[in-house]
Amino acid sequence: MNWQVPLFDPDLGPEEEQALVDVIRSKWLTMGDRTKEFERRFAAETGVPVALACNSATAALHMGLAALGVGPGDDVVVPSLTFVATANAVRYCGARPVFADVASMDEWNIGAAAIERALTPATKAIVVVHYAGYACDMPAIMALAARRGLTVVEDVAHAPCASLDGVALGAWGDVGCFSFFSNKNMTTAEGGMVTTRRPELAEKLGWLRSHGMTTLTLDRHKGHAFGYDVVALGYNYRMSELNAALGLVQLAHVRQRNAQRGAIVAAYRERLAAIMNLGVPFATHRGVPAFHLMPVLLPVGTSRFEVMTAMREAGIQTSIHYRPVDTFTAYVDAGLGPSTQVPLSHDIGERVLTLPLYPSMTIGQVEQVCAALASATQHGRAVATVHAA
Repeated sequence: MNWQVPLFDPDLGPEEEQALVDVIRSKWLTMGDRTKEFERRFAAETGVPVALACNSATAALHMGLAALGVGPGDDVVVPSLTFVATANAVRYCGARPVFADVASMDEWNIGAAAIERALTPATKAIVVVHYAGYACDMPAIMALAARRGLTVVEDVAHAPCASLDGVALGAWGDVGCFSFFSNKNMTTAEGGMVTTRRPELAEKLGWLRSHGMTTLTLDRHKGHAFGYDVVALGYNYRMSELNAALGLVQLAHVRQRNAQRGAIVAAYRERLAAIMNLGVPFATHRGVPAFHLMPVLLPVGTSRFEVMTAMREAGIQTSIHYRPVDTFTAYVDAGLGPSTQVPLSHDIGERVLTLPLYPSMTIGQVEQVCAALASATQHGRAVATVHAA
């Protein structure tokens, strides 16, 4: 479908094209010098000593949890209001995800109080998600983790180059996990990054990324090594040079594009205030956000299906971020849901609607979306009322 206003629109141009051409001409396509440079620059931007590029944020989460020793018999606290990969990574390790609720109907991140309610005697780690690019209350969460002897993994898929109290998100916890999927604030098409402020984890993460091998193909190509050992059960989670080349270009622009997103969000907030009973989360927030998503909460008694249908007919793409993980069939069938501990997440999951947001959006497009949403919401309430009668 040719959307008048798509949900997202990747910023890709001549710089990215040339970067890919340069890689192809070099004839070195697997993880190499560009990947190393991408890792170096990303670590510097995030303020951590170690960043390792991988093929997805899911891989980063799996590696991070595995490197921290999470395994069978362990519980890991995770949000329910997140993409399913956050919880899946826990299950890849043989551990059990235990779901925590959002802090409030305005702050859609898990907080220390909800995390503490979800702790069990078997809890080994906490995974926080900086939902929509807004920071969790990391000082309180880290203090709780220290008191209880727990490790913390940050899912920073929505928040590259966002920060809290002058510290980049991804540098607070033991491990940070980033996504560079095509709809993210910066993209490598497919790809991710795992960061850590604990240098002793770097070696483990490196082994896990590439089959548990002690040297890389690039090391042997350059004559720095002639063989390798396999010292761990690793995975094939490497990033290619093509992805890294895209990442180097995108990283140089991400802060500027985050700021552009912030200006669009401000314009949205001003105009959405006119829609009665519509909720817009994160009216107050901590630190410097990345403004990844533009979620709203439809009024109670509104048919979301009818709203999304009307928006589609107006040429505007919308989505849902997210259906709570504990309600998915695979989690219910595994005895992991639905959870009675996440009522706010369930309410949000029933009513959330994600509006278009990308740096090149115009104020005119924001006004177009808001006008269409006002009409669609009115229609959605009317249809729901008829069905209820």
